[in-house]
Amino acid sequence: MNDGMSTSTTNTNTQSQAIAPTPHLHLSRPSLRTVAELLKPITWFPPMWAFGCGVVSSGVATEGKWLVIATGVILAGPMVCATSQAANDWFDRHVDAINEPNRPIPSGRMPGRWGFNIAILWTLLSLAVAASLGTWVLGAAALGLALAWAYSAPPLRFKQNGWIGNAACGISYEGLAWVTGAAVMLGGAMPDNKTLMLALLYSIGAHGIMTLNDFKSIKGDTEMGVKSLPVQHGASGAAYIACLMMLLPQMIVAGLLVSWGTTNFAIAVVVLIMAQIALMARFVKDPIGRATWYSAIGINFFVSGMMVSAFAVRSLGISA
Repeated sequence: MNDGMSTSTTNTNTQSQAIAPTPHLHLSRPSLRTVAELLKPITWFPPMWAFGCGVVSSGVATEGKWLVIATGVILAGPMVCATSQAANDWFDRHVDAINEPNRPIPSGRMPGRWGFNIAILWTLLSLAVAASLGTWVLGAAALGLALAWAYSAPPLRFKQNGWIGNAACGISYEGLAWVTGAAVMLGGAMPDNKTLMLALLYSIGAHGIMTLNDFKSIKGDTEMGVKSLPVQHGASGAAYIACLMMLLPQMIVAGLLVSWGTTNFAIAVVVLIMAQIALMARFVKDPIGRATWYSAIGINFFVSGMMVSAFAVRSLGISA
């Protein structure tokens, strides 16, 4: 399905009216505040945190490496993640005109092709920053950027299917960022298998987190043919799927930590899981009304478990 096309003339007219700039906003270029809004700094935390988990799990001392670490954090958040946000807003501008018409592009505050041009510029800047950290990091960043564009842009547009799109986001935001953080500390070497396993499991868990963002967009996604999990399985079904996708990988992580002899860390992860279950019990009763609430509270326990697991691997000293 082509982005921005509708199977009905009514929907097309509605979209055209919704995305037309407000008459008094005859802008030639966006303000810096609007550019910042497009890049969504609030979304940068997950990949930056995952990169930090990679740094910790590497087992390598941070002394003398702070510049490299800071550059990697900037690459993960303000560069690669911000690129994905800009690209997504550009290719989602018609859906946003229905779901969130006040966003920069459909509101007219980001005129013309500025949104697309910023996404291209940030892609190039991200590759340049990645190249400064070495070939392996450049490759990981290139893969992350490719997933970001494939998620939003036709013809692939992974987000058309919630199962595929959320998987791409989970890999990019959590897995690649985690592995890159460890590899940077190891001088470009491949991290230990234990680190790779944690990165993979938390990427799977992030699939559920991505689903939380889809509850607010059910109306627009349905009209535009975007098969998010709430559209495919209904709000209630998608809520239970999201919870299972978040919980099961963490339970496997807890089991692995026990098998690795890091029982105290495993206990901490289990406590964090129990806190999430208590919150999920409330979330599934009203997923549309409480998705944002759960994102603001419940995800903190998920990401805390990531760092606990990273310190567990660090305690083994396997990557030092």
